[in-house]
Amino acid sequence: MKGLQIILDELDGRPAAALMWDGQLDDFLLSAPDDAPPTPGSIFRAIADRPMKGQGGMMMKLPGGQMALFRGAKGIRPGDAFLVQVTSYAEAGKAVPVTDRVIFKGRYVIVTPGAKGINVSRQIRDEEEKVRLLDILHRFEMPEDVGLIVRSNADGADEEEIANEASHFLGLAQAVLSDDSQDAELLVDGGDAHEIAQRDWVHSETAHGFEAHGVLDALALLDSDAVSVGGTTLYIEPTRALVAVDVNTGGDFSPASGLKANLACARALPRQLRCRGLGGQITLDLAPMAKKDRKQFEQALRSAFKADAVETALVGWTPLGHFELQRKRERLPLPKGIAL
Repeated sequence: MKGLQIILDELDGRPAAALMWDGQLDDFLLSAPDDAPPTPGSIFRAIADRPMKGQGGMMMKLPGGQMALFRGAKGIRPGDAFLVQVTSYAEAGKAVPVTDRVIFKGRYVIVTPGAKGINVSRQIRDEEEKVRLLDILHRFEMPEDVGLIVRSNADGADEEEIANEASHFLGLAQAVLSDDSQDAELLVDGGDAHEIAQRDWVHSETAHGFEAHGVLDALALLDSDAVSVGGTTLYIEPTRALVAVDVNTGGDFSPASGLKANLACARALPRQLRCRGLGGQITLDLAPMAKKDRKQFEQALRSAFKADAVETALVGWTPLGHFELQRKRERLPLPKGIAL
């Protein structure tokens, strides 16, 4: 099928969602198992436990005996209760990373406690549409010290849908912010794969059934570490410490083969990382190329990740000539053999 299509189903008893673009898997979401760390976006009331001396952080108690790490804990004392939001999945054996910059994210709007005002996404460039959206939201009586961001998804969306969602999330924010309880508690769940897909993947038809829409075949390809991109082969291998990506030129021995293979890697990498659910430190072992070609490679990599929804920092070159990235752990890695 041509165009974008959201396919909803379950894998291993867990909600899952696939974004197909012209019949190719472009993104994939799989809900975490019950014993996984808290989902990014979840909001907790946490209890300060003990300071991390020399690091400026504070260990926080979450419900169920879980621990969280909050950085920048100046002025917080053990026993204090305050709101935190999970920023990414915790690595095995480590505390859950959290922030006190809590937001309430919907399909069309984001409610921002502590940041007053109504702002429209820069991706909405039509001035008449900006005026329409601002007119919808200026009708609401905003709680004190709370703002709104209009997401690009709202461009052209139904007025009633935008208004209803804004009302819902403003009410939710007000209820959470006014709760003065002192116990560790989950207040807002980060959502499962179906909820996140419907919230973030817009302008797409929705269907059900992975097998009928070719999703299982696409996922089976992700079970291999090897990825063929034209004549180039990428080997994407997650380890405990990092994700290693090896670029192989195959049978091309021409002088420009290294640059061609590395540019192919740059174009293919964001989609591969999205669909495999990989994040953290990523090290690229690139094919040999002249140092003068590095700038062209960096430009291609930057352009490829610009359209990627997951926050990724292009860190730079190592002394050994590897290129490093740091990617937010918004998803858990896709388990091997889950679609077989």
